[in-house]
Amino acid sequence: VSTPVALQNDIYEWVRDHRVHHKFSETDADPHNAMRGFFFSHIGWLLVRKHPDVIEKGQKLDLSDIKADKVVMFQRRYYKPSVVLLCFTLPTVVPWYFWDESIIISFFIPAILRYAVALNAAWLVNSAAHMFGNRPYDQHINPRENPLVSLGALGEGFHNYHHTFPYDYSTSEFGWRFNLTTAFIDLMCFLGLASDRKKVSKEVILARKMRTGDGSHKSG
Repeated sequence: VSTPVALQNDIYEWVRDHRVHHKFSETDADPHNAMRGFFFSHIGWLLVRKHPDVIEKGQKLDLSDIKADKVVMFQRRYYKPSVVLLCFTLPTVVPWYFWDESIIISFFIPAILRYAVALNAAWLVNSAAHMFGNRPYDQHINPRENPLVSLGALGEGFHNYHHTFPYDYSTSEFGWRFNLTTAFIDLMCFLGLASDRKKVSKEVILARKMRTGDGSHKSG
């Protein structure tokens, strides 16, 4: 449901682009290569054709696990109508019908403004979190720790950690701190709707900080 509400492409396309981004970060094969500047990594990459390297490298990725997921493929098949319903129609109709709000306000505030704010908060992960902040885990890569981005993107601003340990479900070593996404995943696990969370041990985190970090803050 979340990707139609946010209108950030279907799960399959999002996962494919995210895997390319991690595997070829800050190169021409990175869909939102931050080396091309803030504007490009924030929104410009969506306004131009993909670099040929993005397409070429993306076609070489193993996406068999995603293709085998029936939920992912169902959502991909019905993505466009779900966007119309969940991203624009419901946020407009609910305030108008149930709360006696005008149809104009209902459309431009809960639907359009909400969508624009949510998009820009998410895009800051690709732009600001690749340019501004410290690098306590690996100073040799571009992604940074940016608390302001974490506030806006519900926990996605711990980006130096995320690129150093991309398999950690929390994208942070600090649990729920500035990280509502981690809290939500933990709640889903508590309810039995998710499982198999992968987490990096404190020993591995500390060893990596000592080896490649910039020494900017202590471990959690």
